[in-house]
Amino acid sequence: MTRILLTIFTIALAMQASVMTHAQISFDQIKRQAPDLDSIQAEITDRTSPYYYPRLMEEFERNDTTMTLDKYRRLYLGAMLQEDYDAYRPSAYRDKQKQPLLISPNLTGAECDTIIKYASRALADNPFNLVEMYNMSGALRLRGNAALADIWNYKLRMILMAIISTGTGADEENAWYVIENSHEYILLGALGLTVKNHLFIEPCFEYITVTDPEGNSLGGFYFNIQTNLEEYWRKHPAE
Repeated sequence: MTRILLTIFTIALAMQASVMTHAQISFDQIKRQAPDLDSIQAEITDRTSPYYYPRLMEEFERNDTTMTLDKYRRLYLGAMLQEDYDAYRPSAYRDKQKQPLLISPNLTGAECDTIIKYASRALADNPFNLVEMYNMSGALRLRGNAALADIWNYKLRMILMAIISTGTGADEENAWYVIENSHEYILLGALGLTVKNHLFIEPCFEYITVTDPEGNSLGGFYFNIQTNLEEYWRKHPAE
């Protein structure tokens, strides 16, 4: 587990080299409330609920841009309540692209097509792969498909806002919930912050220190990864 977390941290620091300009979001407009996972479990398994998980996923996968933040919150957090959830499952497509989060304005059409191809496959494998959402949006925009690029950017922004809706990140009690550790770094990058260090705090928190764009220290933010860890140990007891 330590090796896995170290690998994630190394990859995430590399992500900071790319400023996610069209994913940047604001704190101010989002209501924050710690999630009640038992209530969410009841909602997403109730066929009569507007948050019934198969319907949420169907809306998400057909690129429905009318989905509200409430729905994205249940979609995102509900992902870690699914039987096949494993926050540390490696992607079969992770090594296919040499630059996982570097969309250059100088990419050729062929390079963009390669990014789109592998991003599509990675997202079919993991619909919450935020790196590949960013790649997909950037490559589609460079290929002139602004409408579809905007849809992928919308989906990415809504997931990031769903994370922000889970707390303030100011302390353990108000920690943000993420379904994958790498999402911590995507969120902080989208907020215009640069990660400086990472600390695991028992039993289930990660504390990440950051600086602002001018390099000034802003302290850090807390993330709750309790369910991530519980599901990992349940599925990998030998570890």
